[in-house]
Amino acid sequence: MAKKNTVTVEQTGSPIGRPEDQRATLVGLGLNKMHRRKTLEDTPAVRGMIAKVAHLIRILEDA
Repeated sequence: MAKKNTVTVEQTGSPIGRPEDQRATLVGLGLNKMHRRKTLEDTPAVRGMIAKVAHLIRILEDA
């Protein structure tokens, strides 16, 4: 079975004072508190969500 491509993201910024669509994007990524990490399937939709809130998250290297 082929290994699926994944991306791990960590929330580094607070959604306080951010527009509602950015808050919703963080929740859609599975992030809702600082320093939470989530491993997601690497799809164009997920990449678009990451780009939208790039200033609030960081991408971690998968081992």
